[in-house]
Amino acid sequence: MWIADQWKDYALLDCGGGEKLERWGDYTLVRPDPQAIWNTPRSHPGWTQADGHYHRASSGGGQWEKEWLPARWTVRYENLTFHVKPMNFKHTGLFPEQAANWDFVRREISGANRPISVLNLFAYTGGATVACAAAGASVCHVDAAKGMVAWAKENAKSSGLENAPIRWIIDDCAKFAERELRRGRRYDAIIMDPPSYGRGPSGEVWKLEESLYPFVALAAQLLSDTPLFFLISSYTTGLAPGVLTYILESVIGKMHGGAARSAELGLPVTATGLVLPCGAAGRWTARKDMT
Repeated sequence: MWIADQWKDYALLDCGGGEKLERWGDYTLVRPDPQAIWNTPRSHPGWTQADGHYHRASSGGGQWEKEWLPARWTVRYENLTFHVKPMNFKHTGLFPEQAANWDFVRREISGANRPISVLNLFAYTGGATVACAAAGASVCHVDAAKGMVAWAKENAKSSGLENAPIRWIIDDCAKFAERELRRGRRYDAIIMDPPSYGRGPSGEVWKLEESLYPFVALAAQLLSDTPLFFLISSYTTGLAPGVLTYILESVIGKMHGGAARSAELGLPVTATGLVLPCGAAGRWTARKDMT
């Protein structure tokens, strides 16, 4: 498991009963979590004193109870600054377990000793984008949601990266990749965090189990002749991490050699010392001795 254990502004304080208690900077939140299915005593005072609590509705969806919560605030991870806020469907605009991947991409870029160009697909609010830019890479950030791209720009500016070489693209990721291929543009590294389900601009259905492999095969054609890494994140329930390894080996490994590894992403739980699984990631690098 790859564990995001270097946070100072975030902590998973406790979890159980289908919920997790988190500290985001100066505020504590209670949010649903499908992995925390065990029942344990809720001795931490944060369970009853949280600043915000997302309650699921029996009919689907839910709503925030947030009497003492500001509209938004910031949290820092090392030299990166992110804006977070309570959103619909329990989200905050940041997935803290992804810090394990931010550490990975920063190590790879810093250790390359050459200019690196990164394509970040389904880039959301830009956690990986600002991590790559902070490490010295040029980044093409692509997301279909205009609001998410604007949010990512704010995160970059707050991290002191407003003048970094980042291209901000609002577009369907598959359509953009096809156009980049026709234009002959290539990238040294590719990151993607595709949704489990979605629809394209012309009504195309995206279902991860059916669409991921052909999409990786498409994106792989955008790699340069000296690629550095290829990173896939997945939050699809039931998709084993090993599936990502097989995809990366059969597509990227076949083209460029190297090595692929996959694992669950996790967050350490302060109250118990255990680690809460939070999705999975697959990493390919040109190095066969990937750690």
